[in-house]
Parts: sequence; structure tokens; C-alpha cells
Amino acid sequence: MLRRLALALLFSLASTVATAQEFIAVPDMISDEDFYRLVACAAPPGGTCTKPLIRWPEARRQDLRIGIADVAPSFPGYKLDLVDRAIDTAIAEINATGAALRLRRVYEGTVDIPLYLVATPQGARITGTSIAELDGSEMAIARVALRSRGGTILSAAIAISQEIRRREIASVVLEELVQALGLPTDIDSPAYTRSIFSEADNATVWLRGQDAAALRRHYPSR
Repeated sequence: MLRRLALALLFSLASTVATAQEFIAVPDMISDEDFYRLVACAAPPGGTCTKPLIRWPEARRQDLRIGIADVAPSFPGYKLDLVDRAIDTAIAEINATGAALRLRRVYEGTVDIPLYLVATPQGARITGTSIAELDGSEMAIARVALRSRGGTILSAAIAISQEIRRREIASVVLEELVQALGLPTDIDSPAYTRSIFSEADNATVWLRGQDAAALRRHYPSR
């Protein structure tokens, strides 16, 4: 998206951080199949995957716990309030898609997808999260880090910069959570400005059409 979402995929078997393609450009609408493969494994239409397909393990899918792990003292209070509400709204949106997984908001205990609200400005290096895949990496408005082994997501974490604009918060939180579920690639196209995966827009606050269908395909009901 315009904020140039930064994504780090750590593949545990290789013990290295892979620099992943963040978006793929297409001139017009593409098929449901091509759309899914683009957002799930960075495959250009009709092409092959350039990222692995990764999913949360079945044993954890029905109770993925989401919560704010830490807030920088300088993170504006009104933005914290907006992020707090955006998390609940995003969880409800994802849970309503019909995908075979369930997210739950938590305020204590174990968190599967923690959010760190950091002081780090855009272009600087993230510090203080204690997440190896986040600390030391370059900050955009938001950053997602996924640790995986083979096709299984082991952990995920999200960092959000205090420089985020208030009008972006609801959309950014929703996209970060969707990408933390294993759909990490954006799409750059004038035909997809209303998609949560749009590289050129930070305004979409719902999951509809191909966005919701991609999540259902990634986590199909038996």
C-alpha cells in the first residue's frame, strides 16, 4: 500500500529472513484463482508462487488470540483508542467471512498475534519489541513479521508506528491481521482500490468479494 507495508517472513528451517515481494501489479480484474494465489503466495496471474503457502496449524485456528502487547509512552492516546477499537472491528470482520478459523481479543495471558504500538518513525529501525523479526528492521507505517516452518505459521507479530494517520488506522489494523493469517502480498491495480490488499489505498475497512473468498480458501471449512 502507499505506506509500503514491510513484511518479514522468517523460515525456521533455513534460519534466515527472506526479503519478500510486497506487491504485484496487474492491469485489471483477475480471476478468483489468480487473486488468491497472488495474495497467498505472490504468484503473478498464470504464474508460479514466489513465496510458500503458509497457514496457522489446525490445532490453533479456532482460538487465535489477538492483543496489544506494548504501547510506547509517546504513542498518542487518541491513536491508541482508535487502534483498540479497530482491533475489535477487524476481528469481527474476519470472523464473519466464513473462513475456518476464529480470532479472539485478549488483554492478558498468551497472545498469538501481538500488536506493538511503537515510537519508531517511518524509515527508522524498530527497537524494544523483543521480537527478533521486528527489532532492527526498517519501519513503515506498519510491519508484519511471520515465523514459519514449512507451510506452518509458528508465530506472528505486528508493529504500528506512532506516525500512522488516524484515518488509516482501521484499514491498516484489518490488513495487518489478515496478512498475519498467511496472506502477505498486496495487489497494485486501479481495479482493486477497494480491496484490503490494495497497494494504493488505506481506506478499506471490510472484507468482501475476492478478499473474503481468499481467506475462506486459505482456511476452508471441512
